[in-house]
Amino acid sequence: MGLQSLQYFVFLVMVAALYLHLPVRAQSPFLLAASWIFYAMAMPSMLPVTIALAVFVYLCGLGLEWKDGAHKTAALRLGVVGMLAILAFFKYNGLLSIPLSGWKSIAMPLGISFYSFAGIAYLIDASRGDCEVEHSFIHCALFLNFFATVTQGPICRAGALLPQLREEHRFDEARTVRALRLYALGLFKMVAVSDVLGVLVDTVFPHYRDYSAPMLILTAVAYTFQLYFNFSGYSELARATGLILGLELPENFKTPFYATNFSGFWSRWHISFSSWLQDYLFMPLAWADLGKYGRLPTEFCVFCVFFLSGFWHGNTAPFLVWGLLQALYRVGEELLHRRLGKPKKRAPARVLWGKRAVVFILWTVSMVFFRVGSGAGMTVGDAFAYLGHCAVGGWSPVRFAGELYSAVYTGFYANTIMVAEYWVFALAALAFALWLDYRRCFANRNRPAEIALAAEKHRTVLYVMLICFILVGYIMQSGGFGTSGFGMYANF
Repeated sequence: MGLQSLQYFVFLVMVAALYLHLPVRAQSPFLLAASWIFYAMAMPSMLPVTIALAVFVYLCGLGLEWKDGAHKTAALRLGVVGMLAILAFFKYNGLLSIPLSGWKSIAMPLGISFYSFAGIAYLIDASRGDCEVEHSFIHCALFLNFFATVTQGPICRAGALLPQLREEHRFDEARTVRALRLYALGLFKMVAVSDVLGVLVDTVFPHYRDYSAPMLILTAVAYTFQLYFNFSGYSELARATGLILGLELPENFKTPFYATNFSGFWSRWHISFSSWLQDYLFMPLAWADLGKYGRLPTEFCVFCVFFLSGFWHGNTAPFLVWGLLQALYRVGEELLHRRLGKPKKRAPARVLWGKRAVVFILWTVSMVFFRVGSGAGMTVGDAFAYLGHCAVGGWSPVRFAGELYSAVYTGFYANTIMVAEYWVFALAALAFALWLDYRRCFANRNRPAEIALAAEKHRTVLYVMLICFILVGYIMQSGGFGTSGFGMYANF
């Protein structure tokens, strides 16, 4: 029951109809029960693990109130190290060679990375005094397991969300209208853009040796957009869910492809994750006092953060190369700024667009490794071979035209008219999505997506277009290919 499914919409309507009419003392228990039901429907065998982790974080949080400083420090260390150890066990148990029956077949709980990071942030913030220790297990568990964020984020901060969970929430017309705009936008991105591009990506990537260079380049670009619109759309559906229930969740994306450097890109991409790395990994490294050796070089800290982000995504070589590339991009950028000075804020438009093109190309190259790491049966050698084929895989226009046809000619699209309709729809949906991002970035100064959409002069026309794209997207899914389930980032 992914957030883009019709079943989820029915589930959300039922939950909201009851939740917004309950007495305030019953709202949080009800919402927690709904969250656990949601998780049980997705992965019933792992619900006890999720609940146990919530209990663990809650008890460690209570330990932070001990007056004895040593015990308080021990509670913090136990909580942080314990959560990291549990996360590492589930994510990387396949790397271990301990001969225990069934060891390597242990499934990873859905979304464990996201609520583990939220729990770690809560313990660190509470120990610093940046947020209060939560005395209610129900509120603590709901903060970690809220059904809109438990599978794929965004990673919420306790200081922002816990106070909201203690408040009374009732139906609010303006807030609900705002939520519905955001919901439509998220559905459009997932159903009409990401899932449609997935038809091409899932066909070409596993059989890349059979395709020419132009087709491989097109597919790599398509995957870059597929992942972006899938994850940003999912994040907007999560935010819309929160708004319907009276909760403000953090934004996770702010038009990253219009950034002119990787520093700006990562401040707009997966914001809840990149800001987590900034606050709880980069800053402790950068401010660590090494005695007579002083502090670690900034470039080294940046490198560590981004390299480890690759390891966080997965234990396979493609993800490590992806993380290494992100580290090299950011460190290289820092060294260029040190050598040439910070870039001018008001550069000519051609210079800015040139920088955006370079960032996009380098990011797309790294995404080949990301896709290979996410696909079954592919290795880091396949990623390098894929990139090699992009350069020497043939540049015949006639062959490229035939591949555009054959890559889609299957199942529901097994006739010429449907192939043509696929390409027209895919290009139209992608162009519309990029235009909406362009307007949000430059005309609306990256205000929240739903507010930027409402600020458009012809917004009624845009609403109709969103609905039409969504309906056609659902029809195309019913006709021949699956949806992205809980989102492409749900297994990280």
